[in-house]
Amino acid sequence: MDSHTSAQDVHRCDLCETAIVHSYCDVCHVNLCKPCILDHILDEYDKHKIVPFQERRSTLIYPNCGKHPQKNCELQCRECSSFVCSSCMASDQHKGHSFVEVTEVYKTKKDIIEKDTKEYEKLISPKYEQIVLDLENQLANLDGGYEKLTTTMSKQGEQWHKEIDIVINKMKTEISEIKDKHRDILQKHLDEIKQIQSLIKQTLLAIKEIKNSTELAPTIKYSSKIRDFSKLPPKVKVSLPTFIPKPIEREKLYSLFGQITPLSTATKENVLSPNQPNASVRELLDEPELVATIQTGHKDLRCVTYINDDKIWTSGWNNEIKCFNAYGSLQQTIVTKSGEMPYDIAVDVDRDLLYSVRTVGTVSKLKNGQTEELIRLQGWRPGNLCVTSTGDLLTTMFSDDYTQSKVVRYSGSTEKQTIQFDDEGKPLYSGKSYTKFITENRNHDICVAECGAGAVVVVNLDGKLRWRYTGHPSDAKIKPFKPRGITTDSQSRILTADGDNHCIHILDQNGQFLCDIDNCDLEYPYGLCVDNNDNLFVCEYHKGYVKKIKYVN
Repeated sequence: MDSHTSAQDVHRCDLCETAIVHSYCDVCHVNLCKPCILDHILDEYDKHKIVPFQERRSTLIYPNCGKHPQKNCELQCRECSSFVCSSCMASDQHKGHSFVEVTEVYKTKKDIIEKDTKEYEKLISPKYEQIVLDLENQLANLDGGYEKLTTTMSKQGEQWHKEIDIVINKMKTEISEIKDKHRDILQKHLDEIKQIQSLIKQTLLAIKEIKNSTELAPTIKYSSKIRDFSKLPPKVKVSLPTFIPKPIEREKLYSLFGQITPLSTATKENVLSPNQPNASVRELLDEPELVATIQTGHKDLRCVTYINDDKIWTSGWNNEIKCFNAYGSLQQTIVTKSGEMPYDIAVDVDRDLLYSVRTVGTVSKLKNGQTEELIRLQGWRPGNLCVTSTGDLLTTMFSDDYTQSKVVRYSGSTEKQTIQFDDEGKPLYSGKSYTKFITENRNHDICVAECGAGAVVVVNLDGKLRWRYTGHPSDAKIKPFKPRGITTDSQSRILTADGDNHCIHILDQNGQFLCDIDNCDLEYPYGLCVDNNDNLFVCEYHKGYVKKIKYVN
């Protein structure tokens, strides 16, 4: 038990540790009974302040001045943020500075602390408690879930055993039928031979009678059958059927038996919104607005990628990659290490620049002014790039002979996943064109804009086809839908550039057409990206402009 309190939570004096507390020193923070007050204040320290226990901690204690120990700091310098006393205020160090009373700063911070305390108690702590409870429940149900999985596999095994028994019994029946046919063939031949054998015996008996007879007529009429019987019947050899077991290919057997999907970990954004639970919802504007136009100077501008609130990277059909700020001022220009044109650009989680070079088959990273080769391909060429929410790199690829396309996921330089075929073994992506822009949605869907196939192809995290979008049927456009750039926003909407028709299609995460952006004087839009506030950046291919468009409220 705490020596300063009893079972009834009665506070005791900190000095004698027995008497019930009566007062409190608001400077030393000590509980005192009446007899001990005098002992406490009779020391060399002259700044004790004794208050009733119920009013404890009501006295503000000012910080001591580091330069003038005998003085307290009752002010704070606005410029230096340091505590100052009256002597400090007059010093050259704070000449021309403005000051605020520390009590004002104290009250302001106290209000913040009070607000934070309530938010911790009412919102943050309960949320974490719920998260802990959810994780503990997941752990508690882990064995049961895996037991169901193994039970399902065992049932599949039992079903396989039944089917194998059926197959074996059917084959045994076939063997029995073949054996009956085999017996019939041999028996028929045996019967024929025995019949000839019987004729030979009869002929031999007749010859012996003639041989022993003295009659002239039978001997003269005798006709030899040696030639007939010398022609032996053909030998009949019926071979036994054979059973040719097929070799057991364990990997093939494994795939035929079933499939275990890989362990998938998805992180879902968990946002605390105490006052405005729907504050993050951003509706589409009826009329999108052109906010800014940046002249990049690129010939045939293809790609734009967002760095932060102030900067973007751009590239076109030359070997330069340019960085611009929000006001259109050129901040930096780099040239690819190979001197070849960058096919696409992206920014990783550390805000370092990535770029692919189709002609040499590489993906490189620019970090602290140094270029590092991340990926070098053989037999394939890298296309467009996307950095996922988990920091992985997605890149479209096409074979050297331009007949195949796929999407590959990398962690650093290590290949983690290949997406190329659907469940029926058919290619997900066409080989018609190597222009295949790529992006990841908030639900971890992988979205590819296929220019040559005239479609947006969307697969889930495991690479399973979800849907295809080939243009809105009621959206009467002059030219066929051939999407280029593609990006997604905070509401999981998908935006893709329809360059030939000078507009941007906006779809929901399930591929339903919502609307298009066809104003803002867009001319042949190509690459796209959005910033953290869902502002859209659009490359105008021929003009070399990047247009910043506000399309949500």
